[in-house]
Amino acid sequence: MEIRPILSALLRNKTGPVLVAVQVALSLAILANALHIVQARQAVSARESGLANEQDVFALQIRPLQRGGHEEQLAFQARQAATLRAVPGVLSVASTSQMPLSRSGNYTGLSVNRSQVNSTAQASTYRTADSLVKTWGLRIVEGRDFLPGDVLEIDGTTSQEFTKVGIISRKLGEKMWPGSASLVGKTVYFGTGETAREVRVIGVVDKLQTPGAQIGDTGEYTIILPVRVTGNKTENYTLRAEPGQLDRVVKEAEAAVRAASPTPVIVRIKTMNDMRTARYRADKALAWMLVTVSVLLLLITASGIVGMASLWVTQRRKQIGVRRALGARRMDILRYFVTENVMITSVGVAAGVVLALGLNQLLVSQLEMARLPAGYLAAGAAVFWALGIAAVYGPAWRAASISPATATRSA
Repeated sequence: MEIRPILSALLRNKTGPVLVAVQVALSLAILANALHIVQARQAVSARESGLANEQDVFALQIRPLQRGGHEEQLAFQARQAATLRAVPGVLSVASTSQMPLSRSGNYTGLSVNRSQVNSTAQASTYRTADSLVKTWGLRIVEGRDFLPGDVLEIDGTTSQEFTKVGIISRKLGEKMWPGSASLVGKTVYFGTGETAREVRVIGVVDKLQTPGAQIGDTGEYTIILPVRVTGNKTENYTLRAEPGQLDRVVKEAEAAVRAASPTPVIVRIKTMNDMRTARYRADKALAWMLVTVSVLLLLITASGIVGMASLWVTQRRKQIGVRRALGARRMDILRYFVTENVMITSVGVAAGVVLALGLNQLLVSQLEMARLPAGYLAAGAAVFWALGIAAVYGPAWRAASISPATATRSA
């Protein structure tokens, strides 16, 4: 079939084809970027926190309504930790100042030397008097875990002491000392200038997310310090339950803590699953919204093509009848309309690719999104070509089924 007659017919009636092409272009530009964002959001929400089998881990916060001095608080912490370890099904217990994915935590500027004006990285600081490596199942890739002698006990209301050792995440080490073969033994400074506190790295864990779990490497800039602190309003613990025993252990741990406290306490519990759900609720909502928008765009575009094709068939009934009378087969009529639609769709796809790249460039510059992979454009083009053919097939087949006598008589 020659393309020139089809092109000539389209140029004589430009309004309809232009509207369809514009609709395809806009839909492709939005669809490609929307699906790219959905994939990026899904990848973000599926990131590993660094905790092994995090579905068995939960956080338990205890707030006593009455508090004593430093020694009394140390005794309270020891008693509560022993109580939690005695709960059937508890595999490990550790104190912790914060939890990954909890969206609430402490961040500190870290430097590689005191002479720096600005910090090298902003890292989240986990403080513990136990082994978070054991309780969370963190994987040490270099160095060692804390020993009992590493733990510093301080009164947070009066003491200015600072621990001398720490465990960092691999991503933080790569940021602080790029290209370094070994991170153990390095010195990291909390803050800058002469007042900066120095901490020697004794271990490196493969992965540990921050409470905010930010996108990119910054979401893994973490450091663990061996400190037992008093003077806080709450005591925070993290526990690992035996696989499949989480719900029972959570209830029994809360009951045991309340029973072991001589004074009233407020107990709050959150599982890692709860924290992950809360952290990524907005991301998942955005993903579903974009999927819904994409589906609606496809339906609207398909409806536009079907409506326009049906109009073209109605307007060309006499032309169709004449062609059939001159010997054109049904397949010839069908191929004519399909080819015409493919040409219109191709113009829309070409314009859509340009618009999609322009929109992605705006997202990259304003929101730090990743570049749009070429695969999304290729898949989007294929979808709209297939959609165009499927949408026009029904009207085109009805046109091809019109008998010459009926077409010419009704024209």
